[in-house]
Amino acid sequence: MTNDHAARTTTRVRVTDDGPVLVDGPVEVVMDDGSTVRSERRVVALCTCRRSRIAPFCDTSHRTKVRADREVTA
Repeated sequence: MTNDHAARTTTRVRVTDDGPVLVDGPVEVVMDDGSTVRSERRVVALCTCRRSRIAPFCDTSHRTKVRADREVTA
């Protein structure tokens, strides 16, 4: 364990049923290619639906997604 790791505090992560994962910020996200993106926001919404145009951050695109377990009414 490095000193950097020992100095960290607990980060709250909230998983939502119909939307993004909410993380207390600021956050640094490591992408698949090894690059990093950072947000200084107090709460950061991370996309889980893969529709966001600003991935890995949520742009509320999930709101237009129809879930298979929900009835569609006209």
